[in-house]
Amino acid sequence: MVVMNNIIYFDNNASTSIDKQVLDSMLPFLTENFANPSSNHHFGIKVNEAVENARIEVSDLIGAQQNELIFTSSATEAINIALKGVAENYISKGNHIVAVSTEHKAVLDTCKHLETKGYEVTYLPVRKDGVIDINELKKCIRTDTILVSVMYVNNETGVIQPIKEIASLAHKTDTLFMSDTTQAAGKIEIDVDALGIDLLCLSGHKMYAPKGIGALYVRQRNKHVKLPAFLHGGGHEQGIRSGTLNVPGIIALGKACKVAQEELKQDAERISALRNQLEHELLKISGSFVNGSRDKRIFNVTNMCFPNIDANVMIGSLKHIAVSNGSACTSSTLEPSHVLKAMGLSDSDAYASVRFSLGKYNTRSEVLTVVQNVTEHIYNLQNHAY
Repeated sequence: MVVMNNIIYFDNNASTSIDKQVLDSMLPFLTENFANPSSNHHFGIKVNEAVENARIEVSDLIGAQQNELIFTSSATEAINIALKGVAENYISKGNHIVAVSTEHKAVLDTCKHLETKGYEVTYLPVRKDGVIDINELKKCIRTDTILVSVMYVNNETGVIQPIKEIASLAHKTDTLFMSDTTQAAGKIEIDVDALGIDLLCLSGHKMYAPKGIGALYVRQRNKHVKLPAFLHGGGHEQGIRSGTLNVPGIIALGKACKVAQEELKQDAERISALRNQLEHELLKISGSFVNGSRDKRIFNVTNMCFPNIDANVMIGSLKHIAVSNGSACTSSTLEPSHVLKAMGLSDSDAYASVRFSLGKYNTRSEVLTVVQNVTEHIYNLQNHAY
């Protein structure tokens, strides 16, 4: 269990703490193994071997091959490389992209940018439960569609999309399929071949590795996906992303992926039991309800609405409990969650919603404490509103 000045941390979808095994693996590469992995002396070669071993560990987590993985600084960077790269390289096929209205802002804002460059983007709606309608997707895909982008697990609600079925539809028109798996990687099994994923992104700090490291999978088997250089320079990472590699971060990500594979099943069982207990107790609060599907979602998240309260006020008043009212990447905005709005929630209900995202270091006693504190705060807010 991670102790943080008595703070109970239920915001693991925003960021996780670093697993001690992960920290121990990266420390030598911050001290004695500091050589540049691109150097051709023995010292550099040794570090490069460690980098390539980490590349294998990350690839193994998603069923990819070593040469299909590019290290990035984050999932956001990976998304930018993929979306902008496909747009540039596949313009001969068309200029149409399909994305879902509940995607992370990294996807939506990049799509908005591409629209200013003459690309056409269709933003697919979702049903009330947060899942797309496959028939609506069928209507959206055209012969000039170059990419369909659908996140595997939603960062705010935990809703899981039918990725395999979506990929199959895209491939019928020779359209590439990309998935943001940031909230899925390390939590549920991913096999890029079985799912039909052509491009995939993930991030270290969502799976007990440090911030500042991510990865992009680019399919090379069966359907060779070609991307242009995103960062020019020394030709690192297959010429797509030049720049000296973040070796400690890469080693940490590799170790985190290896640990995740080993702990996947036990984490899912234990964390889901905690989430279910938390949700069961909080649903006793008058008027409360869960946002999104309760059947098609990841095991560690519940996004709940407590009508007639201001979630920001409640979050601010929970001095020793960390929860969220949406994505950490948009927490500075005053707008209601675009994810919840796309699911049909009113502004008032969106503002009254709270995301609880649990991790492997949370305990049953913490769940009970959170239930007690949240219940008391909501009661006070509901009975002292004016």
